[in-house]
Amino acid sequence: MKKFSRIYIEITNTCNLSCSFCIGNVRAPRLMGTDEFSQILKQAKPYTNHIYLHVLGEPLMHPQLEQFLAIAHDFGMLVNITTNGTMLGKTQDILLYAPALRKVSISLHSMEPGSAYCTEKYLRDIAVFVTAATARRIFCELRMWNLGADGIDHEAMFVPLCRLLGLDQTTQETILADICERGNATLAPRLFLGKAARFAWPSMEEPPMEQPLFCHGLRNQMAVLCDGTVVPCCLDSRGDITLGNLFQTPLAEILSGERALALYQGFSIRQPSEALCRRCGYAKRFSKNQSV
Repeated sequence: MKKFSRIYIEITNTCNLSCSFCIGNVRAPRLMGTDEFSQILKQAKPYTNHIYLHVLGEPLMHPQLEQFLAIAHDFGMLVNITTNGTMLGKTQDILLYAPALRKVSISLHSMEPGSAYCTEKYLRDIAVFVTAATARRIFCELRMWNLGADGIDHEAMFVPLCRLLGLDQTTQETILADICERGNATLAPRLFLGKAARFAWPSMEEPPMEQPLFCHGLRNQMAVLCDGTVVPCCLDSRGDITLGNLFQTPLAEILSGERALALYQGFSIRQPSEALCRRCGYAKRFSKNQSV
């Protein structure tokens, strides 16, 4: 019964940055415990082999990161991590020697003007990590998801990064051409660079969008917040669409509940049942030429 391509698990909702693109956390700061993590994986295992340590928060800040990765390996889960990259130097050995780790996505859009991490040292730590990680067959993705944002100089970020990665001028020019044409590029084996426009986080403060709208929530993905709250996707960071709490109700029961079924069926006909989903800018990326 493998239903989801991924399940997002938020092991902490705290972060060491406060980036302009992030919706920010309004919940009480919390660290998930290892017993809670094991409970989630036990219930998630019938539904997926891939977990993503990502919703809000910086997962590399969790003091029990090494234990989490070991638990995931025990459950036969493949782990994908999204990080702002500021703690890669401190956690590199933990990550490199974790057999469960499949991929690390690094949000370079955290490198904003005025940030303490808007430095070459930040890029150097990233270059050192991805070089070592890809050599160990770990996929790495460098994300520049801030097109259209004021004050972001992509070239100033891209050129020193390429130099630190040891890419020659010809390779840099080829990569830049790929980015301009497709928005992404392969920098090296298992190392990718992606660019995308900054999107609007779903919020009840936003006006509803025109329908039809489609989303992969509860079709290919779901998410579990750090307190066990189950939500349909990684963008419901405030738990507006609470389907249940996995620490209190079995996941199978939550997914067969009335609200979950209505959400799934609503997207099947491109008419979202949830008010928040009708206000999600990211859903626009899925709303054309999607099959049920």
